[in-house]
Amino acid sequence: MTTKLEVLELALKKALGEGAAVSTALGEVTVVVKAADYLQAMQTLRDDPQLAFDELVDLCGVDYSQYGEGSWDGLRFAAVSHLLSIEHNWRVRVRVFAPDDDMPVLPTVTGIWRSANWFEREAFDLFGIMFEGHGDLRRILTDYGFIGHPFRKDFPISGYVEMRYDPEQKRVIYQPVTIEPRENIPRVIREENYGIK
Repeated sequence: MTTKLEVLELALKKALGEGAAVSTALGEVTVVVKAADYLQAMQTLRDDPQLAFDELVDLCGVDYSQYGEGSWDGLRFAAVSHLLSIEHNWRVRVRVFAPDDDMPVLPTVTGIWRSANWFEREAFDLFGIMFEGHGDLRRILTDYGFIGHPFRKDFPISGYVEMRYDPEQKRVIYQPVTIEPRENIPRVIREENYGIK
């Protein structure tokens, strides 16, 4: 007897062919595609009647630079999408890695699912992932003058600039961060009989 996940996995392998790696873990199916095959794979996932993933539920950016406590050896930036087929009542996760870590660029899927618009803007704003062909790729959560991408693992916790209202100039101004970084060292209890009654 085949389970619903096994049926989905077989349908994905048949529809996407050798260009996609399909795996199942913890009750979820994940498809990893190459950036060059990304648009075609997403179109197939939506249009193939055996799959019918008609809804893009989420799309987010991921920075793998310190994944696995720094043991990650692959590409740094990925876009991860979660798709839903209402007709078949199943879900799939699609992961695509940007081929260039210095300038992460992936094709947009806004032509396939309009709901990707703000999700891709968020991934651009927070991770710096560019989506080629996106009609309105601009910041969505940070300020227009914000420098950098705050969800990257190498972004400093205090940021690069801070803003404040200057009463003399009667406007908001940006200036270098004045917060001194400090390390909080936890207090360690070293009593021999601590916790023993």
